[in-house]
Amino acid sequence: MTGHILVGDRVLLDVSFGAARARLGILTRDGVLLRASEMAYSAGITSMVTAAGPAAGLSRLAGVRLEDLAGTDDCARLALQWQAIAADGALFAALDADLMLTPAGDQITVLALTGVYRRRTGRAGTGPDRATADRFAAATVRSLVAQLACALVHPAGAAGPSGRDPPRPPGEDRP
Repeated sequence: MTGHILVGDRVLLDVSFGAARARLGILTRDGVLLRASEMAYSAGITSMVTAAGPAAGLSRLAGVRLEDLAGTDDCARLALQWQAIAADGALFAALDADLMLTPAGDQITVLALTGVYRRRTGRAGTGPDRATADRFAAATVRSLVAQLACALVHPAGAAGPSGRDPPRPPGEDRP
């Protein structure tokens, strides 16, 4: 694997840090973050196929790994790793990133993703060029951050009154 691409995106959320952190934990446990990763990867591949042709779309997301949500009173961090394989079964691309939440006011939270895509580069003409790979990486990150932002601000079935943490799953005590 060569051809590292630095990636990042950030967005301001109209939700308190405490509520966003609690919701991120719920999204992780409920598998929403995994589904968002799959959808984001699909969005990136679609942009790559448009730029590089159908052969570029013969990869698939083969694995998503999440570490436990960690943090302090003013930061929450979740490590994320994706691995995609090419049609031949070889590693096509891997993403190592951190998702972070930080407060930016009483009711504003910053959601940020920073990381690196590692992409396989082959013989000349066998893989996407650097510009196409950059667009692919940017599209996947933008899509993932947008989906997570929407889920954190408008959680289906978990919305509570403004400024309050969302309901917790049964059996989970509040701090």
